[in-house]
Amino acid sequence: MKENLKKVHVKTYGCQMNVYDSEKMVDLLKPHGFESVDTPNEADVVIFNTCHIREKAEQKLYSDLGRVRPLKQEKDLLIGVAGCVAQAEGDEIIRQAPYVDMVFGPQTYHRLPELITKLYRQKEELKESTNLNKSQKRKLRSVVDTDFPVESKFDLLPQTQESRTSAFLSIQEGCDNFCTFCVVPYTRGSEYSRPVTEIVKEAKHLAEMGAKEITLLGQNVNAYHGESPTEPSKEWNLGQLIFEVGKINGIERIRYTTSHPLDMPTELYEAHRDVPALMPFLHLPVQSGSNSILKMMNRQHTAKDYLEVIEKLRKYRPDIAFSSDFIVGFPGESDQDHQDTLSLIKAVEYSQAYSFKYSQRPGTPAAIMEQQIPEEIKVVRLAELQALISEQQLKFNQTFKDKTLKVLVDKTGKKDGQLSGRSEYMQSVYFDGPEEIQGTMCDIKIEHTFTNSLKGLISQTQQTIL
Repeated sequence: MKENLKKVHVKTYGCQMNVYDSEKMVDLLKPHGFESVDTPNEADVVIFNTCHIREKAEQKLYSDLGRVRPLKQEKDLLIGVAGCVAQAEGDEIIRQAPYVDMVFGPQTYHRLPELITKLYRQKEELKESTNLNKSQKRKLRSVVDTDFPVESKFDLLPQTQESRTSAFLSIQEGCDNFCTFCVVPYTRGSEYSRPVTEIVKEAKHLAEMGAKEITLLGQNVNAYHGESPTEPSKEWNLGQLIFEVGKINGIERIRYTTSHPLDMPTELYEAHRDVPALMPFLHLPVQSGSNSILKMMNRQHTAKDYLEVIEKLRKYRPDIAFSSDFIVGFPGESDQDHQDTLSLIKAVEYSQAYSFKYSQRPGTPAAIMEQQIPEEIKVVRLAELQALISEQQLKFNQTFKDKTLKVLVDKTGKKDGQLSGRSEYMQSVYFDGPEEIQGTMCDIKIEHTFTNSLKGLISQTQQTIL
C-alpha cells in the first residue's frame, strides 16, 4: 500500500449494527494511512456497507454503484461492497458490476486492510502483465471474501479513537431464530456473544473518549450469553451485563437493540428497575398481532405472550415506553389478521414504531409461500397502521408539554443557533443554544410537541449553570 495518505468513503445502509461496522472499517484503515471523507468524489476507496432487510436492497446498491462508476474511469478508485447484500450475493455482484474491486461479508471486514493491500498489489501486476486474457485479468482485479471465518472478528478490531457523545457497542451477532421472512441467520450467521470482559473494556474506552450514552447492539441482543468475567465456565445474560456496564464512570445512558420477546431473563427486568442509566425506552419488535401470522413467521410466541412481556416490563419500570417493528401484508395475511395487529397496537400504545410492507427476500421460506398479498392491499393496510402509530406517537409526545426533559445534545439543528438531541425516550428535541454545549446533558423545557419531534427552551436552572 502506498505510504501517502489515502481517503476512504463508507456509505452505510440499514441497521445500527451496520453503522458500528462502518465505524470499525474506518478505524481499521486509519493505521494504514487512510482518513475518512464525506463524499465519493474525494475518495481513493469507496465502500458500500449494505443491508439486506429493506425492500429493493439490491436495486439501491446497483444504482449507487452506477453513480460511482464514472469516478473509477477518471481516477485510480477502488470500489467495495460490504455487509449483508455482499454476503448473500457474493460473486453475482462481480458478475453484474465487474468494475467492483472487492466484495466482503459482515464477518470478514476485519480483513479489509489485507484486501486493499492485495488489490493494490494486483493492480501493479496487471500493469506489468501483457499476455493475460480477459478472465485472468478479472480474477486479478476483483476479490470476493464471504466465507465465515474460524476466528472472531471482534478479537481483531481496533478500539476507536474518535470522540462520540453517543456510541454503539456490538455485543452479540447473528441469530438462531430463523424467522421465515429474515435473512440475518444466512448473512450474519449463528448467534455469537462476546465475553463480558471484552465488552466492559470497550465500554470503558468509549467513556474515556467522551461517550455519555452507549447502545448495546446485537441482531438478537437480549439472547446475549457471554463468558463470565469471574467464572469462564459460566455465562452472563444481558441483564447481568447491563448491571456491570452501569457501574462505569461517565456512562449516563444505556440502551440496547434489537430485542426478541422470547429472550427476557429475570435479570433484564431487574436491570430496567434497578440500573439508573438504563433508559425507560425499549424497541421490542413483534411484527404482527395475529397468532396465525406469527406462527407462519416462526416467531415462536403469541400475541398474548408479547403483551405479557410488555405488562411485566411496565410493572418493573412504570414509566417505560415502547417502539416496535411491524410487517404488513405477510403471505396469507387476512383482513382479520390485519385487524388483530391494529388491536395489539391499541393495547400497547407505542411511543413510536417502524412499519413496512412485506417484501420477498430471496432464500427465505416466506419468499416461496403461497398467498402472496397484492401490492394494492399492502399499501392500504400500511397506511391504516401508520396512521394509528402516528396518532399514538403524537399523543405520547403531547404528554411532555410544559415538562422538563434531560436531553443529550449531539448535533446542530437545521436553523442558525439551533441544537438538537435525544430525550430519554429517543425523541428528537430541538432548542436554541450555544454550540459549545454539544456533548452535554441539558434540561430542556418542552414548549411545542409534534408527531416526530419536540421543541423547547433551555430551562432557567440550566441557563444559570451555563
